[in-house]
Amino acid sequence: MSGPFEREVKLRFESAEAARVAVMATGATPVHGRRLQDDSLLDTTAEELRGRRSALRVRVDGGRSLLTFKGPVQPARVKVREELETVVGDGHLLLHIFEELGFRVWFRYQKYREEFSLDDCTVAIDETPVGVFVEIEGGEAGIDRVALRLGRGPADYVLESYRGLFVQYCGQRGLPARDMLFDAD
Repeated sequence: MSGPFEREVKLRFESAEAARVAVMATGATPVHGRRLQDDSLLDTTAEELRGRRSALRVRVDGGRSLLTFKGPVQPARVKVREELETVVGDGHLLLHIFEELGFRVWFRYQKYREEFSLDDCTVAIDETPVGVFVEIEGGEAGIDRVALRLGRGPADYVLESYRGLFVQYCGQRGLPARDMLFDAD
């Protein structure tokens, strides 16, 4: 594998407001305002990507869409995996094209995200149906510095994916782990 690698951790917060106060107190610069991200994970019916511990994702993020391939998570203190990503014109159409090619959406998840910049890291506040997380992405030393400025350390790092967190959440409550979506009111 030879591609760019993402390095990230999540930190659990009790509320979006507590996360926002903590992030703003670090002096982080707002980059993207709060918006809904709707993610779809795709695979073949034989689950070839899951078998390789990889993921293919189409993200519809406000007015733009992204196609992302993620390789297997590498053993590390922070979450490290190959990530190849590109902007696409129409995420919904791309999903339809993938379906025509034999891929299917096997998991959908949503979150409200707002993003900030701090030093060499991207800091995101993610409001999900299973809790609020601050995700820090950047170099390992930068992640540690930002986490420290948020009053956290390596013992607080959550390396699990949102899918994994959702499965844990549902398992603890005896609920089926289908899609992680906000209730339609």
